[in-house]
Amino acid sequence: MRPSQWRRSTHVAVSVAVLLLVAVVVAVAAMLTTGRSTEASAGKPTPPAATANPGVVPVADSAPKPVPDRLAAKLAPVLADPNLGDLTGRVTDAMTDTVLWEQRADVPMQPASTNKSLTAAAALLTLDRDARLTTRVFSGSRPGAVVLKGGGDPTLSAAPPGEDPWYRDAARISDLAEQVRGSGIEVTSVQVDTSAYSGPTIAPGWDPLDIDGGDIAPMESVMLDGGRTQPVSVDSARSHTPALDAGRALAAWLNIDPAKVSVQPGSASGGKELGAVQSPPLMSRLRDMMNASDNVMAEAMGREVAAAQNRPQSFDGAARAVLGVLSDAGIDTTGARIFDSSGLSVDDRLTAETLDEVAQAAAGDDHPKLRPLVDLLPIAGGSGTLSNRYLDTPIVKPAAGFLRAKTGSLTGTNSLSGIVTDSSGRVLTFALISNNAGPTGRIALDNVAATLRACGCSA
Repeated sequence: MRPSQWRRSTHVAVSVAVLLLVAVVVAVAAMLTTGRSTEASAGKPTPPAATANPGVVPVADSAPKPVPDRLAAKLAPVLADPNLGDLTGRVTDAMTDTVLWEQRADVPMQPASTNKSLTAAAALLTLDRDARLTTRVFSGSRPGAVVLKGGGDPTLSAAPPGEDPWYRDAARISDLAEQVRGSGIEVTSVQVDTSAYSGPTIAPGWDPLDIDGGDIAPMESVMLDGGRTQPVSVDSARSHTPALDAGRALAAWLNIDPAKVSVQPGSASGGKELGAVQSPPLMSRLRDMMNASDNVMAEAMGREVAAAQNRPQSFDGAARAVLGVLSDAGIDTTGARIFDSSGLSVDDRLTAETLDEVAQAAAGDDHPKLRPLVDLLPIAGGSGTLSNRYLDTPIVKPAAGFLRAKTGSLTGTNSLSGIVTDSSGRVLTFALISNNAGPTGRIALDNVAATLRACGCSA
């Protein structure tokens, strides 16, 4: 018998002995207090078992299918809102894959952040759910030099031990520094190797002002807290030099002059590994990306897909990889023209048909790898970028909790793509893209989506 088996057997024997002792004590106590044994009360009727009343139940397969004409009639009043601007869209029955309503669904439009649905879908189809990204430190070519080599993990944190990082379960630059100190090397300088990524660091169609506005950072293969300069606020600006900042943070933990930090792509080649830390698993990173609509996370995720498809980890390589994976899965990407993985580019174009097909694939049975996408979508009135929507007017309130969608928002653009359960219990997928929208365009779009929930347009 192995020691572990002996311990388990001992635990069982001790547990039985304790239970017997407790039973004897209870019996004696009962006789002393009532003058009779516990057997006298054994005939009392057993109270009924508690029954669960779950708040979330599966939808019924028998829920009636909406009739297209009735759905169109219900949508007509909200579609008449001029604030919708130039609207395209499609609604599909999730069970039968039957299109119930569409409006110019094959016209390429500016999708904004609904583009992230494609990035997430490609990641789910391509990558392992537990995949992690590794940031390493190597010895340099000169005595005393160390090289921080980025592996594409934007969640690596500057937070000191004991403080929560911006991203859940993120690795810390301080842990890397501790490993380097433990190697025994007397460090005199830090180099940063950004060679994992290639091509431009800013995508076509991005506004450089969005860096200071906090929407994006130049895409480099090593950065801290998604490039945030103040990772304690959602309003934080992003760094213009995220890789250099990461190197300086490592230098600070090693008590090295920040002036001794330089960015030198390829400098890790041939060095001895001195330390390594890993990102959270893929599913955790996808959840953060989708719920917060994090542009930097999406761009890093696109490059991860590109690497898995043996393409360059660049804007172009990521875009081609994402579209290629989806096309191979049978999703129609006709008309797609994307320049990034986040949807921040004003030059991106997608059709409502493509977006709806991604939602349909996630809700259906043909692509089980895509099913987690349903859970990654923000919930109306409940989570992520939809947490403060669908709560204020009688038109939209019925959709709270029953609609899950990826949001998109740029100047003059509002979009939604996801799933909703209508009032009769039928699950629908949908994609709505509004370009050239008016000042209340987002509200107008929410009214359209909420009508899908309230409809119950069966025969």
